[in-house]
Amino acid sequence: MHILYDGEIYGAQKVGGISRYFDNIISRLPPEFEPTLTSPRSRNETHPHHPNLKIFNYKRFCFKPGRVSYWLEKYYFRAVEATTNNPQIFHPTYYSLLTRQEFKEKRCPIVLTVYDMIHEAFPHLIDKDGQFAEVKRRAILASDIILCISESTKNDLLERYPLDENRVFITHLATEFNPYLEEGDYFIPSRPFFLYVGGRWSYKNFNNLLIALAKIVPKIPDVLLCVVGSPFNSTEKKQIGELNLDNHIENFSYASDAHLAKLYRNCVAFVYPSLYEGFGIPLLEAMICQAPIIASNTSSFPEVVGDAGLLFDPTSVVNLADRLLFMFDNPAERDILITKGLEQVKHFSWDKTAAQTVEAYRSVLR
Repeated sequence: MHILYDGEIYGAQKVGGISRYFDNIISRLPPEFEPTLTSPRSRNETHPHHPNLKIFNYKRFCFKPGRVSYWLEKYYFRAVEATTNNPQIFHPTYYSLLTRQEFKEKRCPIVLTVYDMIHEAFPHLIDKDGQFAEVKRRAILASDIILCISESTKNDLLERYPLDENRVFITHLATEFNPYLEEGDYFIPSRPFFLYVGGRWSYKNFNNLLIALAKIVPKIPDVLLCVVGSPFNSTEKKQIGELNLDNHIENFSYASDAHLAKLYRNCVAFVYPSLYEGFGIPLLEAMICQAPIIASNTSSFPEVVGDAGLLFDPTSVVNLADRLLFMFDNPAERDILITKGLEQVKHFSWDKTAAQTVEAYRSVLR
């Protein structure tokens, strides 16, 4: 089976979750498959490994509307056609409009991965002019098969688009995070700490975590919140000061995987207060590193965590504060959740993701 991957995402990010997703899928395709990856000469210095993988580098174009876009599509398709056999499936790595009309004309099935519906869920926060959602809408409607990275994402997709459910496949994500990396001289607080990892955009609900932390400080005076992510901005610094949390926050603007694994292993709990995610790979990282989990009860989180964490209403600061206190006061419950987490994370593997993806590919050619 010859599959063409439009490597748009490899030009957009040097290292990132989506490029890792495609690395893991392409590298695990059966040996009889013939993948071709088109890629701009890009910031991404690595590509997936497969014995039959061919890489076609092309010059990047700025997106142009109307007739210019149409001619760019023709140029791109003919350049690919000149260097590859006619592909049986086209799987773009993101939602670009580039090439779709040409592939439809060639009757080549399109498989599209939908990672989340966050732009549709929070347009007022991250897609105010609606341009991204429109590009994505066209990509979804142009595709023959849709892959969703969680049941939650599939449900959100079908709520918004009148698609045949049989065309939508679930291909859960996984993690290659290694909890046994060589120990280093990494700073780990001696005080008890909760751990937060990742971005802090408004839908991540970090401000409610700060308020909940302030509520438990009188009962746990030496508690810390360790935050792995970018330095705090002025708004966050102001909120931290107003909540009298300056002595209860530790910010790691960078942590290597080995350092992060050690933080996971030593925290009271890993806290994931986000309002919405397509999946939530940090939850898998936490479980594999034996960190008990406190997570929102919305979106994909119950699906990923199962019964291996304490869930809470992300709109309720009181509910979150209660979960933090409970986890701190009940080490026996923490141990139970750690054991459950080690079992839960076994349900997710890149081998399984690749197998589910291959089944979707085969279904579109039947």
